[in-house]
Amino acid sequence: MTNKERYESAREMYKSIGVDTDKALETLKSIAISMHCWQGDDVTGFDQDGPLTGGIQTTGNYPGKARTPQELMADMDKVFSLVAGKHKINLHASYAIFEDGEFADRDALEPKHFKKWVEFAKERGLGLDFNPTFFSHPKAAQYTLSSPDEEIRQFWIRHGQACIRISQYFAEETGMPCTMNIWIPDGLKDVPADRLGPRARFKDSLDQILSIDYDKSKVYVCLESKVFGIGMESYTVGSSEFCINYAATKDGIIPLMDNGHYHPTEMVSDKISAMLLFHEKMVLHVTRPVRWDSDHVVLFDDETKEIAKEIVRNDALNRIFIALDFFDASINRVSAWVVGMRNMQKALLFALLIPNKELKAMQDSSDFTRLMMMQEEIKTYPFGDVWDYFCESNGVPSRESWFAEIEKYEAEVQSKRN
Repeated sequence: MTNKERYESAREMYKSIGVDTDKALETLKSIAISMHCWQGDDVTGFDQDGPLTGGIQTTGNYPGKARTPQELMADMDKVFSLVAGKHKINLHASYAIFEDGEFADRDALEPKHFKKWVEFAKERGLGLDFNPTFFSHPKAAQYTLSSPDEEIRQFWIRHGQACIRISQYFAEETGMPCTMNIWIPDGLKDVPADRLGPRARFKDSLDQILSIDYDKSKVYVCLESKVFGIGMESYTVGSSEFCINYAATKDGIIPLMDNGHYHPTEMVSDKISAMLLFHEKMVLHVTRPVRWDSDHVVLFDDETKEIAKEIVRNDALNRIFIALDFFDASINRVSAWVVGMRNMQKALLFALLIPNKELKAMQDSSDFTRLMMMQEEIKTYPFGDVWDYFCESNGVPSRESWFAEIEKYEAEVQSKRN
């Protein structure tokens, strides 16, 4: 049977439980996932050649790492040729592209330093998201936006303000809103003597960053928390409580939840519905924590599927910005990107193929026996046939056939990088 024939059979099966597969595929095609640039070069960036700091680690030395903007863009092109739909690129400020010997420190970055990225995105119909880079810099040795050293704190405040201006440039050039995510690595390795002071300085710094004039319909500034990190095991300034409360009480900022930034027993999928009751919009960084915030490649696993279910069943596709955040240097980096992007799409499709209204009605009527039965039976419906047809109908390889393109690209392009 062809992919289309299998799809037509699957369509009838899903129709019997009230699911319109054609509508699901149209919806999936319209969902833009923000693909993080830092998977391609192990979070190195282009504005410095020092060590990776801020509690971030990449492990592995698989050959073929992107070393230049041109190589990174070529790798992204290969990814997007294997992933259906139009998406976004999520950039860090450290990926500024300087020309003719020019250099600007992070507090002096301007839109012109990202012109090449805008040209790349516009030529391909892609959107752009952005992140200030509060790590891997001499002035980020201990604190950034919570620093007791006013000179250092003001440096990073200027950096945040510069990034808002760059984000608005992205939005105006691409015609798509830009999310700009603030995450800081500030914290302490051992028990602090003062938890309040650094958080008070962080709050003031955020107030100053957000005080500049910008178009809030074009730039969605978001705030990301973290439970701990390497070198800040005992105290994190930007805790979940701080970030959620700040976003709830401050106009012009929305919460970002990274599913690796919580205690191991906490699930972001369980938090989404609560957040949606109090926030019009939010951002997700979808990753795969293994024992801690280790940023493994996103799999088609239970939590990824549950996150997608919460987005879909709560009609929040237009309220939640979906971005990925992982970096693995132990395997082919382009393959890692493709796996993560396609798995996020698979999870969304799986959620779109669930008769959510019918299941909700069963729960509301306390028909828990039927609810359990249906939730289990849906798991073996021919989801794979719908997925294969989605890929084929959008001009990208289905099933594992895409991997031949990676092997060819590695042999012809990546293997020649010394």
